[in-house]
Amino acid sequence: MSSLVSSSVSVPRLVVAAPSSGSGKTTVATGLMAAFAARGLAVSPHKVGPDYIDPGYHALATGRVGRNLDAYMCGPASVGPLFAHGASGCDLAVVEGVMGMFDGAGGEGELASTAHVAKLLRAPVVLVVDASSQSRSVAALVHGFVSWDPEVRVGGVILNKVASDRHEALLREAMESAGVPVLGVLRRTPQVDTPSRHLGLVPVAERRAAAVDAVAAMGAQVAEGCDLDAVMALARSAGVLSCAAWDAAGALGDVPGPGAPVRGGKPVVALAGGPAFTFSYAEHAELLAAAGAEVVTFDPLRDEGLPEGSRGLVVGGGFPEMYAAELSANEPLRKAVAELALSGAPIAAECAGLLYLCRELDGRPMCGVLDASARMSERLTLGYRDAVAVSDSALAAAGTRMRGHEFHRTVVEPGAGTAPAWGMRSPQRRVEGFVQGGVHASYLHTHWAAEPGVARRFVERCATP
Repeated sequence: MSSLVSSSVSVPRLVVAAPSSGSGKTTVATGLMAAFAARGLAVSPHKVGPDYIDPGYHALATGRVGRNLDAYMCGPASVGPLFAHGASGCDLAVVEGVMGMFDGAGGEGELASTAHVAKLLRAPVVLVVDASSQSRSVAALVHGFVSWDPEVRVGGVILNKVASDRHEALLREAMESAGVPVLGVLRRTPQVDTPSRHLGLVPVAERRAAAVDAVAAMGAQVAEGCDLDAVMALARSAGVLSCAAWDAAGALGDVPGPGAPVRGGKPVVALAGGPAFTFSYAEHAELLAAAGAEVVTFDPLRDEGLPEGSRGLVVGGGFPEMYAAELSANEPLRKAVAELALSGAPIAAECAGLLYLCRELDGRPMCGVLDASARMSERLTLGYRDAVAVSDSALAAAGTRMRGHEFHRTVVEPGAGTAPAWGMRSPQRRVEGFVQGGVHASYLHTHWAAEPGVARRFVERCATP
């Protein structure tokens, strides 16, 4: 199967950006997705950057997998193909930006910013402005964002947190002088507020019913306050995107997956899910499957054993500290994970997965695979990382270079084993993580679409008796 699924993409699309974080991007982007989905459109949801949480809300709004577009971790050339992969067959694609529109990877200029991704996608931008503390000044603010980079086309503005009819009138009058269409006005509505944690929303899986209500409220508010026809017309003005759609089999090089029959079937790779482990890119499971694995999701909070026949285990990120008591209480599963590790089976663990493999988390017993202790910390570790594999592992050969992202408020002691997983090249040089038997455990979140070979290598190790 070739990665050249198509040579051009013309799906209507737009990018939702803002001058800064906290302006209401998620409310507007999710609301637009829900409002258009309610009209019967197939809406493709996307998120700029490494965020795992917003795509969960996007998925609720659209009924489709939320996908990330990260020009730092995957490279600028991957943005169009990954977008095309997600948007295939859709009537509209909505891309939620990250931070302020021009804020990208630190010290890397525009790289991985919302503006950068909008240019890569040839997509018009809807600018969401928090108007709660301004009136006429909004025109100067919008003018600055419109004129800063002529290659970024701001096609309209949605004014958020507007206090009254009088306030709206003043804002609209100011915007007339700026020459940028007002596509919508949203009033202050606490109904759509969603709880946050560590700079992000609480994941959908942790508050399913409340999240469904919040998404419905966002959709209703946007449908009432925005000119959806004008928004759709703007989306249809996006330029044709000349690129091939990414697909997992093609990314692996058109070579049959290594999942040669193992006792009559594909190697089973267990993928941790549920409320405690919500941080996972959809492309990881797709790559594992394309490489020949049977990927089976399980919930460590409920399931007392690994999926039958598990030959490998992938435990991604999340907030295990919120579920430390429940994870610890599931002793049968902890023992099963420890036994799988002892057998030498491949295990890939990122961030929350690292904590789960430790001896303890905040004093509560975990799997005990690693002779390390984890605890909550007051310090938030956050940012992109440029890394190189230090030790040969089931995931990567020594010397493999990958870019990733750290996001945690926990500490693991020691921070690295005798065979570390990664050597961080920037922003500071250090080693981190553990390679032990078949285990590769680290705080670093990576996107395997940037280096599909890691999925192939992992499945090959799983397929080896």
